[in-house]
Amino acid sequence: MARYTIPRDVYHGKGSLENLKDLVGKKAIVVVGGGSMKRFGFLDKVETYLKEAGMEVQLFEGVEPDPSVETVMRGAQAMREFQPDWIVSIGGGSPIDAAKAMWVFYEYPETKFEDIITPYSFPTLRQKAKFCAIPSTSGTATEVTAFSVITDYEKGIKYPLADFNITPDVAIIDSTLAETMPQKLTAHTGMDAMTHAIESYVSTLHCNYTDPHALHAIKLITDSIVASYEGDKEARETMHDAQCLAGMAFSNTSLGIVHSMAHKTGAAYSGGHIVHGCANAMYLPKVIKFNAREPEAATRYAQIADSLYLGGNTTAEKVELLINHILTLNKELNIPTCIKDYEGGIIDETEFLNKLDEVAQLAVDDACTATNPRTIDASQMARLLKACYYNEDVDF
Repeated sequence: MARYTIPRDVYHGKGSLENLKDLVGKKAIVVVGGGSMKRFGFLDKVETYLKEAGMEVQLFEGVEPDPSVETVMRGAQAMREFQPDWIVSIGGGSPIDAAKAMWVFYEYPETKFEDIITPYSFPTLRQKAKFCAIPSTSGTATEVTAFSVITDYEKGIKYPLADFNITPDVAIIDSTLAETMPQKLTAHTGMDAMTHAIESYVSTLHCNYTDPHALHAIKLITDSIVASYEGDKEARETMHDAQCLAGMAFSNTSLGIVHSMAHKTGAAYSGGHIVHGCANAMYLPKVIKFNAREPEAATRYAQIADSLYLGGNTTAEKVELLINHILTLNKELNIPTCIKDYEGGIIDETEFLNKLDEVAQLAVDDACTATNPRTIDASQMARLLKACYYNEDVDF
């Protein structure tokens, strides 16, 4: 027996932001990140539409990239004071992820962060509020998923929180918002979406309900990501839909060790953060090579290659062609091949090696590792991380 959960309502297409007028409630708190949503006028539209729906509106602004536990707790306190019956979050993955976690502590003030880091351990939500998510980037798909990633900076760990309770009630996929994305962000979020779709398709929890979403998302991303990166508006619209379809898949299958590694390397080093989507793009070819030693995973990677008409006669050839396909996309998107080359070498080699065993164990313990198609231990994870740092071949 399995479960398939997505938001009750998904509004999509240009201009779909206007559907906020149809929400029924008395108070809405809007959780947002930096200034881009305000600068491009989208935040004003959200406020206007919610007020037209008859609601009192309060803003919670300034959610940082890779939102912290502290920000989550501040937001929950603001919610407890305002008592909204709708939580509306607009922006990239960070404000939406943060708002999901705030939701828990708004409805259950006695809960501690440590209480919810175990997957599927959340209390029952919707006792006080419903949730509407409006993404401005085309990658995380958090607007349709049961996941939220929150960072404990004191420990240097990103926690992927997982529970069907935090799947939004309403998602609004308006590609007009995605047209404002900077080029580098378009590349990183796009490859995040590609990783979601591929990891979902090979996950140990894949099923007939998730496979069509994953495969179609992979095709749409392949066809559109480079044009989207170059600023084509139609391609941006396609990517916005594709990342959402990938989210519908992976929310119900979970992911794999590409994400386990990205979660645990993201905030581990003093030189700077490794941006999540870029980390996924760098690690994905290495992980495909590692996982393909498991026969069923190899077969499913070959099926992806076939769906993209990449060629090849044997499963091994098809897997290699898929890896080369990802590497080619990364090159066209100006994404580096390895951690050592990331942002001109900001991740210090000595620090990386000194923390290797610790980060490897944390990655093995990450929630996403459980659904990876090939099992992995800490020593193998350390070798894989080294291969991702130095761009070494994966032959184990």
